[in-house]
Amino acid sequence: MAVFMSKGAVLAVAMGIGVAIAAGGTVANSQTATRAAASPGAKAANMRHENFEKLGEAFKTVIDETKKSEPNKVVVARAAKTMNTLATALPTWFPRGSGVEARAKSEAKANIWTDAAGFSAAAAASQLQVSKLNQAAIAGDMNAVRAQIRATGGSCKACHDKYRLEKKS
Repeated sequence: MAVFMSKGAVLAVAMGIGVAIAAGGTVANSQTATRAAASPGAKAANMRHENFEKLGEAFKTVIDETKKSEPNKVVVARAAKTMNTLATALPTWFPRGSGVEARAKSEAKANIWTDAAGFSAAAAASQLQVSKLNQAAIAGDMNAVRAQIRATGGSCKACHDKYRLEKKS
């Protein structure tokens, strides 16, 4: 059974589709323009947020994998390497002007900049623990990786306790 539409109905559907596509392009262009116009501080804060998301995902992968009776050593090594790469760059993620003034949802406390020496020490402590985790993963020693998870998480927590605001919903 064939269904036929009048020329007017076909034209109306075609125009509706065209309007929808044009509106979608306008929204996409608006979002792109907003990102392009973002201040350097906002760009840094957004990149920092993305990097911390990646760091957290990699750490979760290590933890989840080591809970298995036979962890996949390649998966653990890859995630630990990601963590190490990110942790090494971490101190560069906090240029002045990239706090809550640049990104309302930023969880960076102002003392990151007012206590730069303390923050650098906390970041270095985290880098050391992540490096140890990475070395254990490279060696394929899952017992050492499991043992290092607590120390690594503890170094993250120590930095968060002092330099991170409570999470915002």
